[in-house]
Amino acid sequence: MHPLNLPEQVDQLRSLAQDFEAMSVRVRDVYYTPGTDALRKIRPLLLRTQYLTTATLIRLGALDSSAYTSIPGSQASLECLASVVFASSLAGTDLANALHANPYEGAPFPGYPADSASVRTARHAEAIPKMTGHLADAVRHLDLSATGCHYVATGIARDLTTAREATTTAAQRKASPDLSGTQYDALKTFSLGASRLYETRPGMIRVYTDSGDRVSMATYEALAKRELVDRDTSTSLFRGQRIAVTEEGQRALAGPRPAAKAAAPAKAAPKASGVPGAHR
Repeated sequence: MHPLNLPEQVDQLRSLAQDFEAMSVRVRDVYYTPGTDALRKIRPLLLRTQYLTTATLIRLGALDSSAYTSIPGSQASLECLASVVFASSLAGTDLANALHANPYEGAPFPGYPADSASVRTARHAEAIPKMTGHLADAVRHLDLSATGCHYVATGIARDLTTAREATTTAAQRKASPDLSGTQYDALKTFSLGASRLYETRPGMIRVYTDSGDRVSMATYEALAKRELVDRDTSTSLFRGQRIAVTEEGQRALAGPRPAAKAAAPAKAAPKASGVPGAHR
């Protein structure tokens, strides 16, 4: 699947919706006289509608072959855009039907008399309601196409926002692991930049602040394992290696201090047996 600029696709779909809306107005307001005049005025409407159908089909193909299909909610957008292709195709068929119902006035076969004025008037009177009906259907299908494009554009924008929020939340959860109150306090102390690792005697390493307070080594190791803290290894443990809080640790500190867990209720002492003869 190829990468696709989805925000750009959203803009293109909204522009396509506006084109369908403009096309609907043109068809609704077309004024014609049956015959050559009708062909001259309806023909460009049909060609433009076919162009919009092609443009919609291109948008559908681009989205269907892109990474957008892996985003939750994309199926509804693709199905809706396919319905726009269908509706706009019907609008083109409606316009073609209007041209089919249009009475043309060419010369008859040799030996046949030409239509009289009364016959032409009757043909026009019969064709006008049919053509009007087909044009009204085209307007309805063009309006549906515009609505569908707006819906898909909004859906893609919503899906992108939802996916972005989900990714951010997952990153925050990863960067802000569950800490105990003691670990949070130690991380807060380390963020002040006044804590060091010392080797007090061979094999014995302790954590002290510059004020002489001690932090549990187990707490430091838990934070270091999660890459929330780091130490300056450019100095020796004998002189003391300064402890620093990493970016992940800073994000963990941005959250509230974890609430202390409620202590488990103490088990009641077993009652003395009330069986007669238990005490002599």
